[in-house]
Order: sequence, then C-alpha cells, then structure tokens
Amino acid sequence: MTVFSELRMRPATAAATGWDASTTARLVMAGAGIFMLLVGANLATPLYPLLQASLGLSSLEVTGAFASYVLALVATLLLAGHWSDHIGRRAALLVAVLTGLAGGWIFSEAQTLAALCAGRALQGTAVALATGASAAALRELLPSRPEWASRFTLLASSGGVAAGPVIGGLLSLLPGATTAPYYVHSVLLAALLVPLYLIRARPAIMLPAPSRPLYALAPRRPSVSRQARGAFWLASGVGFLSFAVFGFCLSLAPGYFAQVLDTQSRPLVGMLAGLPLGASALSQLVSVRGRHAVPAGLAVLGVSVMLLGAAGTWHSPLLLIAAAAAAGLGQGVAFRTVFNDVAAKVEPARHAQIISTVYVITYLGSAVPVLGLGWAGGMFGVPAAVQGFVLVCGSAALALSAVTMAGAARRRPA
Repeated sequence: MTVFSELRMRPATAAATGWDASTTARLVMAGAGIFMLLVGANLATPLYPLLQASLGLSSLEVTGAFASYVLALVATLLLAGHWSDHIGRRAALLVAVLTGLAGGWIFSEAQTLAALCAGRALQGTAVALATGASAAALRELLPSRPEWASRFTLLASSGGVAAGPVIGGLLSLLPGATTAPYYVHSVLLAALLVPLYLIRARPAIMLPAPSRPLYALAPRRPSVSRQARGAFWLASGVGFLSFAVFGFCLSLAPGYFAQVLDTQSRPLVGMLAGLPLGASALSQLVSVRGRHAVPAGLAVLGVSVMLLGAAGTWHSPLLLIAAAAAAGLGQGVAFRTVFNDVAAKVEPARHAQIISTVYVITYLGSAVPVLGLGWAGGMFGVPAAVQGFVLVCGSAALALSAVTMAGAARRRPA
C-alpha cells in the first residue's frame, strides 16, 4: 500500500509491498518521528536572545513567536487530531515530517516577526499531526503493555523538547548561529522520510465510506466517554499546569537564567532550559506507583517552581539547577500517571482523537500563561514578572496536589 493510496483513503491491496519492518523497528520510527519534530520545534530556545537583539523584538513579541507555535499546534489538534485514524499512522507521520521541514527552513531564514511566527506555526502543525499518530501507533504496537506505550510516548515527547534547547545551543556555536542548527536538523529529519516511505504500512483503523471519503477528515467536536471523563480532565489539568512551567522554560527563561548565572553561554543556557524536560523524560524510566504518586509529584512540582524564583532572588546557580531538575521529576511522575490512566480508559477506535484533545488543553498551558508572562515582563520587568509567575504556578500545583490527595483518600478501601 503506497503513501498516496493512504492519503486517498483507499483500502489496502492484497499484494502489499514494501519493507516488512519488525515491531521494534516500527516502535523506533513512531518514537523517532515525534522526537525529531519536537527537537526541531525547540532548537530556537537558546536562540531567542540573539533573535530578540538582531530583530529588535520586545519580550511580548518573543513570547508571541513562541505562542504562534502552540496556537497552531492546538488548532491542528482540534481540526486534524483524528486524521491518522483514517489515512493511517505512516501517512500522517510522513506529512508531519514534510511540514516540519518547511517550518524549520522558514524560521531559520526569517528576517521579520511575521516570518518567525509563520515558521513556528508550521512547526506546530507538524507536531500536532504527529502527536496523535505517534501515540496511537505506539499503543497499537504494544497492545498488552499499555503502560509502556504511554511511557514511550512521554519519553519521546519530553525527550525531544528537552534535547532541542541543548542541541540548539551547541549547534549555535557553528558559523551562522541562528541558521546552522536548522540546517543540521533538516538533514537528519529528512532522513526519516526514507524508512517512512519504504515501510509496509498497516491499514488505517477507520476507513471512510467510499462515497464521502473527505467527510471523515472534517473537524470533530471534542467528546469523551463517561468512563474516561474524570481521568481526562485530571490529565488535562495537570498537563496545562506543567506545560505552563515548561513554556516559561522554553521562552523567557533563557534570558532569565543568563541573568541568574551571569553568563552568555548559549549551550549552558540551552541545557538549563531543557533540564526540567530532560528530568521529566528520565522519570518515565522509573516506576513510581501508588495512589499518592500524583499528589506527591504535584507537590514536588509546586515547591520546585517556587524555588526557581528564589534562585533568581538569591542568585544561586545550585538552587536553580536543583529546582529545575526536581520540577521536571515531579511533573513527569504526575503527568505519566494521569496520562496512562486516561489512555487505559479510552476505547481503541478513538485513542488518537482523545489523546489529541488532552494535548489541546495541555499545550494551551504553553501559550496563554506565557503570553501573560510576556506582557507582564514588558510592563513590570522580566524579574518581577517571573517572580509572580512562579508564585501563581507553584500555588496552583500545591492546590491541585491537595485536591488529588483528597480524592485518593476517598478511594481508599475501608
């Protein structure tokens, strides 16, 4: 079955051709697709101070460029989060990679804020197309290990977001600081097109009626089955809060961290910006169970976020590093637990759509609060805005921890 047949939503032919990849190879490709796209989407994190200076951007405009990625991602998840159910996982990933290549090229060559936003928006569209497809593919490849499917999903996504700033900082040392990272990444991302094109794709799980094939791609109103509703809203709330923290780390935090550490080293700033995401990714490799895992993880996240602000006030690099790592660990434990819960309760035929909807709310946390932070930074200065931001986020995490602790106590067997 060719990619073009999948895009036309045609039934699989009896004589299937192509590379009959093993389950392991398919797992690697599903994870590598979303990982590489998220690396590319976050290469810019340590470059924002350079772009701000060279293009004369304000703090609000920097967060606006960042938010354009998130808003495009959210819009695409709403409009096309279910597409991979109908065109197939392979076809959705291949289209996502092509879109990501276009977005990276436009961003790297941008000379205006509008061009920056356009490139970021295409990158957001690419990540959205791959999000539901990758998560659903991993779930289908590991039908008897749903928890590990969720772990691989979060490991690939958190790992990609964490690696992006570090790789961007290192590659920015090459000639052409704001373009070299994208040239190198584009070569690696384009290499993914070869196995994606050659692999023998599995049929889509929901082929549309032949008389109205495009009707299946029409936007769907988000809906969640009754048995998954509570888990869905808890996962969405934890995701929104934690991605508000990550959004800060990936937008204004590089400049803030540079002030705290009194450094202009882009690799170091990129490493610190990606540290919470890296810690979150590593937490997927550790088994933390029990009904108190979510409240404990949220409590660690809340306290650690407040300590990020304290580290700036006291100009303490050690406290900054420890708080950033602890925030990622707490978020990783809490989000993995609630994400796995909702994934286990969703019917397989709607997995891509519902998981995409979870990410809609989650990624809004990277846009709405961060835009408010950018506005506050312009009005009151970045240090004051950061202090207020970490206080609000830390308090919200502690409040949500108390709510989930009370819920766990109610469910405790007599």
